[in-house]
This record gives sequence, C-alpha cells and structure tokens, in this order.
Amino acid sequence: MAKPVETDKKAMIKQGGSDKKPGPQQQAGQKPAGAQGGAKPPPGKKPGGGTPPHGNQAAGNPAPHQPKRQPSPPGQRPSPPPKAPPVKVVEIRPKAPPAQMKRRHWGLIASFVTIVLMPVLVAGWYLYFVSVDQYASAAGFTVRKEEAGSATDLMGGLAQFAGVGSSGDADVLYEFIQSQEIVEKIDVTLDLRGTFSAYWDADPVFALWPDASIEDLVWYWSRIVLVSYDQSTGLINLQVRAFSPEMAQRIGQEIVRESQIRVNELNAAARADMMGYAQADLADAIERLKSAREELTEFRVRTRIVDPVADIQGRMGVLNTLQQQLAQTLIDYDILRESSSPGDPRIVQELRRIEVIRARIEDERESFAVAKVVGGEADYPTLLAEFEGLTVDREFAEETYRAALAAFDIARDNASRQSRYLATYIRPTIAESAEYPKREIILGLVVLFLLMGWSIMALVYYSLRDRR
Repeated sequence: MAKPVETDKKAMIKQGGSDKKPGPQQQAGQKPAGAQGGAKPPPGKKPGGGTPPHGNQAAGNPAPHQPKRQPSPPGQRPSPPPKAPPVKVVEIRPKAPPAQMKRRHWGLIASFVTIVLMPVLVAGWYLYFVSVDQYASAAGFTVRKEEAGSATDLMGGLAQFAGVGSSGDADVLYEFIQSQEIVEKIDVTLDLRGTFSAYWDADPVFALWPDASIEDLVWYWSRIVLVSYDQSTGLINLQVRAFSPEMAQRIGQEIVRESQIRVNELNAAARADMMGYAQADLADAIERLKSAREELTEFRVRTRIVDPVADIQGRMGVLNTLQQQLAQTLIDYDILRESSSPGDPRIVQELRRIEVIRARIEDERESFAVAKVVGGEADYPTLLAEFEGLTVDREFAEETYRAALAAFDIARDNASRQSRYLATYIRPTIAESAEYPKREIILGLVVLFLLMGWSIMALVYYSLRDRR
C-alpha cells in the first residue's frame, strides 16, 4: 500500500521541476529544435522546449490528448496555460502494534477455567469413577373389560343402564402408580428407604439420604420409576431403576401386583354400585306396582264394577238388541199396513210396540250419559275416565317393574364374574448390564449448559464495557 503513495510523491516533485534531469540530446550539446537559428521562444515558454510536463507525463507515462491551442492575434496578450489538476494525497495510519494479553483477557480465561472447565472435570470424575451403576427393569400392562355379553343383554338393550364404562380405569391406574399410597405399600414390603439409602456414602448424588421422609421418598420414587401412558390405546409402560437387577425386577413385580389389587377394588366397587342401584330401582318399581293395583282395587270396591268396559259392553248389547227389535217391528208394520185395512187393530198394536221400543232405546242411551251408577255418585263417563287412568298407571308400573327386574338380573350376573382385569403384556424383566446413569448424556448436558452460561456472562460483560 505504501508504494503507490511514494510514486505520487515523486510525481509531485517532478511536476515542481526540482528533480528534472537533462535528456541525452541536451547532454551532447545539442539544442532543442525551438532554439535553432537564434529564434526566441514564444512568451510563456521556457528554453529547452515545451511547457513543463504535467501529471503522468512527468512520471514517464504518455501525456493525455489535449486540444491544440489557437495562436493569439497580433497586439493581444496570450492566455495563460491551463493549470494542472490537484493531486489527491492519501494519509495512511501507522501499522497497529502486535496484540498483547491484557488483564481482561486473563480474567476471561480464568472465568472459563473456573466456570466451565473445572466443573466439567469434576462432573466427569464423579460420573465415571464415583457413581454406582444402576439397572433397569421394564414392564407393560393395560386394563381390559370383558367384551362377551350375557343372555340378558339382549333384553331391549337394558344392559347399558346397568353397566359402567371402563374408559377411565387406565387413567386411575396411571395416577395410582405415581401416588403416595403405592409408595407406602411397596416401602412396607421391600423397605425402599433402606435399599436406596444404603448407597448414600458411595453415591450421594443418585442415592437416597438415610433420614428421608415419606414426601422425600415420593420425590425419589419419581426418579427411579418412569411411567408412560398412551391414552389412545390405554397401554401403560414402566421402567424401574435400582442399584441391583433383582431389586429393579422386584419393584416392577410389586407395582404390577398392587395395580391388579386396585383393579379388583374398582371391580368390587362397580359391582356394589350396580347391585345397589339395581336393588333400589327394583324396590321402587315394586312399590309403584303395588300402589297402582291397590288404587284399582279400591275403585272396583267403591263402584261395585269389576270392569267398567265389560259393563258398558253389556249395556251396549241391550241397546243393540232393542235396535234389532225396532227394525223387525217396523218391517212387520209395513207389511201389515199393505195387506190389511186402515182400521185393523193389529196396525194399532204394531204402532204401540214401535213407540215402546223407541222409548226404551232413548232411556238406555240417556243412562250412559247422566244416569248414576249403583252404589256410586258418578256417571259412566266419569267412571270410565278414572278407570282408564288407573289402568294406564298399572300398566306403566308393570313395565317399570319388568325393566327393573331385568336390570337387577344383569347386575347380579355381572357381579358374579370379573368384568375388568389387568392384562400384562410385558412382565417385569431382569437386566444383565447397567444402563444408568447415562454418563455421556449427562456430561454433554453439563458442558452445554456451563458453556452457554459462561458465554452469556462474557457477552454481558463486554457489552457493559463497550457502553462506558
């Protein structure tokens, strides 16, 4: 970068004429062409030929093309020659000195060693030389409901009123495995506190402290027992970790056993609820049927009519008979009138019979509407409406009783067998090699988070320093 500037400086000196050297012709004593014959140079020109060189011509480069000057007319002063363009001078800063370690650089290195490097070394040393190996046992199960229906399920779909769905049983079991109740039960059976606190002196990071409370044990339980639940299929997968493969398998077996007990308890509760509801519904249906029948019996005693419908049908039979007799009498009267004289006493007798039959028909019809029933205070329409209401109540009570009895039979049938059961599709396994702790993953996460934290602190420090 310094060479072009030096060339520009030399060009500036040559334009001033201080460093101009004579050419080869001038060194040999020859005169320039303008100086031969004693001719004077024109005004504005120097002896030796031409105007002083400008720009690139002084540096040895060919001069750029310039327009030819016109000669001045006689008696006028010639115009001055054009000025050379100014030369741009570029200033160059001195070179930066070599970088040197400063106090802040040493502080940044020290912070990296303190915050990142040393904790990573300590974590790696603990994971690979101090931590105790852990073994994992896997298990899988789900809650199933009996799908085969009994013969009573075909009775009008009444089973849906007595059955209880089991879609939420897997959800209940998922929460139960993570609850304090199962931790307390398995602790009594396997002594979880003693088992996991025995490694406290050798591995305080992954072991349980000796004086742990039940809340601490529940928290530690979430570290050693991992539960995954798929709501779409109802499958529950377990992964149990312990410091020995046998203990991991035993804990998995105890979880499966306690889960089976809880499913059986849910079965018993469901059966008890079904039987209780079915018995209550059956008792209500029986009481309703008894009440309906008692009211119907009281009606019959009060009206002295066993069946008003049958009684009315009997009265209607009398009315129909009278209608037939009237029709026959009218026919006989017409025949007699055509075959005898007007004063025949038989015609008078037939007319009298016709009037009597018509009067009887009118009396029978009137008795249906306004006549009081023997032993009662109501007429036939009122008694018939009351009887119809009592009959409908009795029929409804009978249908309710039949439905309640069928539901009770279904509930008793379901209570006699187990409708829900725990289906174990993966029995608790026993490990042959230690899989935990995941030393590479844990160490990588430690390096990642420590490096991120140190980088953020360094960026914050330099941003605050630049603002000063």
